[in-house]
Amino acid sequence: MNWYVIYTKPKWEKKVAERLQQVGIECYCPLIIKVQQWSDRKKKVEIPLFNSYVFVQVSDADRNSVFQIPGVVRYLFWLGKPAIVRDEEINIIKKSLKSSNIADISVTSLQVGDKIKLESGAFNNQNAIVQEVSNTHYILILESLGCVLKIKYK
Repeated sequence: MNWYVIYTKPKWEKKVAERLQQVGIECYCPLIIKVQQWSDRKKKVEIPLFNSYVFVQVSDADRNSVFQIPGVVRYLFWLGKPAIVRDEEINIIKKSLKSSNIADISVTSLQVGDKIKLESGAFNNQNAIVQEVSNTHYILILESLGCVLKIKYK
């Protein structure tokens, strides 16, 4: 059976994962512990590593059964097909989260105006500013070279 990614309503990840397990659907919602600051106190809370995502392992025939659970919005798609996550990738996430030498984890996406450093390819070690983010590409400004770089997704 394949692992798929389902998209949930915001802040429903843990509730959806709990209900999926109650009905017998194998799922995984990676959680991290973060110190949350309020005006009067600090508290350690468990939050999902990936906002609005839960991994489910179901057969192709049973894929629609997840929609019986309140809070499930849709499957995540990649290139027109439901995104499939390999067992090794799920195991890597699980193993990484169990590691004791990790101090802080966060998952972020690029936003317009972000300053980044390219770490591979022809423009390795070049600083860039994100000018545009779309479903198909990024547009980066490489100021030191005086050019604009368009990176398409495959």
